[in-house]
Amino acid sequence: MQESYKTMKYIYKISDLSLWQHAEAKKRFDGAPVDHADGYIHFSTAAQVVETAAKHFKGLSDLVLVVVDAEKLGADLKWEISRGGARFPHLYAPLSLSAVVAVHPLPLGKDGLHDFSELLP
Repeated sequence: MQESYKTMKYIYKISDLSLWQHAEAKKRFDGAPVDHADGYIHFSTAAQVVETAAKHFKGLSDLVLVVVDAEKLGADLKWEISRGGARFPHLYAPLSLSAVVAVHPLPLGKDGLHDFSELLP
């Protein structure tokens, strides 16, 4: 049985490495340019993040996959209908690094797609 979006423990953010390093220095992530334009920080579930990477990050290197404990984000995390009618997690506040569980390099395969084989449950 698939886990309900309201009970998902972890959500994922793909970020440019240099942008993430800046966030680590500030102790919070304020989002990427697309997040600023949309007014919230975009996240994906484990079931969505591979498609997100292929759609928005294909061929890009120097990326990281940020694993976030969704339960620590509180009421600022909203599950909203987006691509294809699926619910995506959107954070309407800066991301506190205290909610970050792990940060992994996101390897790029020869086909221009990212390899999640060692990164997702």
